[in-house]
Amino acid sequence: MEMNEYSQARPTPALRPYVAFYSGYRQRGLPAGVHRGLPSPWLTLILTLDEPLVIAAHPDARQAPGRYDSLIGGLHLSPALITMPGAQSGVQVAVHPLGCRALFGLPAAELANVDADFAAVAGDAVVAELRERLRLAPSWPARFAAVDEVLLRRVHEHKIHPDVAYAFGRLVETGGTLTVAGLAAEIGWSGRHLTDRFRAEVGLRPKEAARVARFDRARRRLRPGTRLADLAAQHGYFDQAHLAREFQALAGCTPSRWLADEFGFVQAGSDRPDEDRAHE
Repeated sequence: MEMNEYSQARPTPALRPYVAFYSGYRQRGLPAGVHRGLPSPWLTLILTLDEPLVIAAHPDARQAPGRYDSLIGGLHLSPALITMPGAQSGVQVAVHPLGCRALFGLPAAELANVDADFAAVAGDAVVAELRERLRLAPSWPARFAAVDEVLLRRVHEHKIHPDVAYAFGRLVETGGTLTVAGLAAEIGWSGRHLTDRFRAEVGLRPKEAARVARFDRARRRLRPGTRLADLAAQHGYFDQAHLAREFQALAGCTPSRWLADEFGFVQAGSDRPDEDRAHE
């Protein structure tokens, strides 16, 4: 029997400085395949409900393939390849890079370009509690509420330079169209100082983070029948060829190939919750 459930929501208000949104999915009886985990402005935390998550290739090709009951992935510039056996279920948490310290006690830079077992970051007891509560919860809202409760217990005081926080917010808010020079001028830092401080906290340089933010916004607007020239113009690319090159670099395929392979996969084809549009 085929099943393809998908749900998205924002976290409780107290968590919104640290978590952008939740995605819940349960699929059964679908064709097997490979899903591309694409670069985005958020760290990716995945908590499986049943089958493990099987990573065939990580953003860093030097990291060996693996199977995970829970995983946290840092910001990256190339896709992860996830084996899709036709049955999977879990909750995906989009973690704000500047919330990584408050929730997990380490800067997002320590997870850059890495997929890590979440238990190694948060501890076995936290992962066991989360997965058990997710399995027992009767609905997606109840599952998201369980994640809210557990993550809220983990929030602790953290210190991030306000100008680094401002810089990241501006890059996401402008969809990556703000130049590093313009951003540095807004803050009153040199471009080099901004780059060094930003990279030490986030794990990407400001120019790289802007590139990811622009790509993430564009690919979320890509639909069958979309004119690539229009999409490129709307999201700050020089032309259609520029957008196509960025897709090849960041997704490992052309826009048309991504649509053919991924559009039916709910996590790839969906947009963020409406409430999160303030970041776009």
